[in-house]
Amino acid sequence: MEDIERAVSLMGVGMITVFLVLALVVLTGNALIKFVNTFVPETLQASPKSPSTQTSQVASKKIAAITSAVHQLSGGKANIQKIEKL
Repeated sequence: MEDIERAVSLMGVGMITVFLVLALVVLTGNALIKFVNTFVPETLQASPKSPSTQTSQVASKKIAAITSAVHQLSGGKANIQKIEKL
């Protein structure tokens, strides 16, 4: 009976330790996110290329297939911003 009590107490200490470490990770992550969003300015991206340049890089049948697949998988909720060849 003494072994079971010791095992349960060790399990309790371990669970509390894991909970405290995970809570520390979450709180530190949230603090870091707030700090970065407050003090680090967002970089502006260059203006996108003209649509004619994008269309010439990827065949129109491929664009239609990708658009159809995204529309079908997302139920019409997704929006394709840009398709470019790698």
